[in-house]
This record gives sequence, structure tokens and C-alpha cells, in this order.
Amino acid sequence: MYIDTVPNRNSPPAVLLRESWREDGKIRKRTVANISDWSADKIDALRVLLKFDGGMQVVPAGDAPMDITRSLPVGHVAAVLGAMRRLGMSDIVGLEGPVGVRVQALIAARILDPQSKLATAQGLDAESGWLHALIQELHLGKRVDEDDLYAAMDALVARQDAVERALVHRHLQDGSLVLYDLTSTYFHGRTCPLAKLGYSRDGKKGLLQITIGLLCTRDGCPVAVEVFEGNSGDPGTFTAQVAKVQNRFGLSRVVYVGDRGMITNARIREDLAGLPGIGWVTCLRAPAIQDLRDQGTIQLGIFDQQDLAEISSETFPGERLVVCRNPLLAVERGRKRQALLEATTADLDEIAARVARAKKPLRGVAAIARAVERALSHH
Repeated sequence: MYIDTVPNRNSPPAVLLRESWREDGKIRKRTVANISDWSADKIDALRVLLKFDGGMQVVPAGDAPMDITRSLPVGHVAAVLGAMRRLGMSDIVGLEGPVGVRVQALIAARILDPQSKLATAQGLDAESGWLHALIQELHLGKRVDEDDLYAAMDALVARQDAVERALVHRHLQDGSLVLYDLTSTYFHGRTCPLAKLGYSRDGKKGLLQITIGLLCTRDGCPVAVEVFEGNSGDPGTFTAQVAKVQNRFGLSRVVYVGDRGMITNARIREDLAGLPGIGWVTCLRAPAIQDLRDQGTIQLGIFDQQDLAEISSETFPGERLVVCRNPLLAVERGRKRQALLEATTADLDEIAARVARAKKPLRGVAAIARAVERALSHH
């Protein structure tokens, strides 16, 4: 239904309440009522009511009965908080009162808008903060500053052991795969007792860093974290994880998964081999693979018809060795090899041209050797 205004020559226009429908490919109309004698306000009110669609009022922007000065996003906050409630996050954290609420706000803000604690505190300001919906949902109060957030983090650190036990109880049990890996982060400052110079995964040489070890389930769900000195070697941190899983978490039958720099022969021999019910999955280093090939244990011909094969070797008694051929990796290595050959050829051609040129040619074995060494060092 709709309101139609029909011109009426010398008289005021007729205002009609009409309905329309389609019949045999044509649009038909019918007048329901003549509302010409209604006041203008009453007609406008009816026109607004007729614009309801599925319970939502459709009003052109120019006809809106109010001025929109600010719109606060809510959906993403509701989604994150809803997920946290379903996961029982507050029970896992185990902190009540204002501190517990601020911890929940920190977790949600880290997902919604990861920033520094100062920027997060500004976002949680009740007057101007962009996390306004989070403030209302968690009843944070009028003012949360960065010191409040740091205090909440201190309280959370004191609960780390209990939080990790709760996560392990929920996600791990005997017979599980346990994934472990390391990362590092650099920073400026001199007050952190764990900050050391070490191998920088960020490529920031000359800066202090800390090393972070993360234990995960087979699906990649983090259950425990530990911070080490920045110059800690990968294998040494793995020893601490084995002790943690056995002594703190009480798991006696697990399979550890780590890279070749993590689960080394020494760690297998000293930390794992003597423990009943403990297994591991890792990779051999290139020299060990070369030795197996030289011994004839790995025969490259088996990869003519298959990509995976299980072998055994006296060098690794009691272990299952799985050899794999990755055709995509072979193509990539072939591409790099060809690129290096082409770059080297171009450099050597340039040196040859310098030797053969008529004006100021490159002369002397030592000078030519230095030029070749510089060219090869680039690759």
C-alpha cells in the first residue's frame, strides 16, 4: 500500500490510499480510501508507517527524524565476548573483581585491536574510547589507565601455573601429540634480566632480545608458554619442556614434535630415550641424511614410484625413519640453482670483459682472483 497524490485542476490535489499488484503482466491499482481531508501531519505519519519493511522502518536520509552524530560498533565486541564466555575464559583465568574484569578486557582488546597498554587504556576510556561497547559490556567503570592494566597483567602472571594446568587438563591427555617451537622478540632497554644478545629471528642484530617457547596441541592450540634468556639455545629450552610436561602436568605418555634444531640426538639420548611411553617426531640434519644415502640405506630409485617410504638403520636403533621426496621442493631448488648459475655466469662474463678491454684492463692473478671472490661472495 502507498499514498498517491493526484492533481485536481483548480481544486487541491486528491490524496488517496492505494494498493497495487501485478496481473497478467500488467500493474493493477485500487483505491482503498480517500484521505484528502486529513491533516498534513497525519498523512506524513501514515506515510512513515507504510514504509515499514519486515519490522524495520525505511526512511530516506533527508526524512530521518533525528541527526546521527556518532555510531558505535558493537557486533565485533559481542562476538569476541560471547566466544570468551562459551570457552569459560573467566573460570580459566580465575581472577574476580575489577582485576578479573580488566584481564578479560585485555584479552578481548588484544583480539579486537592489538596495541600497547597505553593505547589500550585510551581505548577503554569511558568518555572517548573506541572500545566503548567493551566498556559497557564488562562494566569497567569510568576510567582505566595503563597502570591498572599492568597490575592486571601482574595478577595474571601469578596465575600462570593454574591457567596452564587448566588448559592442559582441557586440551591434552596421555597419548597426545605435543608441539613445541621457539620465537624471539627484540626490544630497547636495559632493565630486563632475561634480555641478551642472541640469534635474532627478526633480523635485528645488535639489539637485546628474549626467547619465547610455546607448547601447543596437535591442532595448534597454545597451552603453556615460557620465556628464556635471549641467547638460549633451542635444545636447552626443550629439556625444560620435557620436565614441565612430566612433573607439572603429570603426562607420562606423549609424543613431542619439534624441528631438527630442537630435538637433537643429544636431547633424544639424554631427555627422551630413557622415558617409557615417550615418543618424538623430528627431522634429521643434512649430514645424517647424506650418511644414510652413502650407506645405501636410502636408495633414490624408490622415489620413482612413490613419495614416502619407511626405512630402518642400525645408526638409529629402535627408530622409524620416514623418507620423503617433495617434488615441489625439488622444482624450487632447481630454480634457485639455475638462478645462481646465471648470476655467476654474468659476473664472470663481466670480469672477462674487464680483462679483455683495451683501456685499463684488469691485470694480475691476484687482482683477478679478488674480483672473482667478490663476485662469488654476492651469491
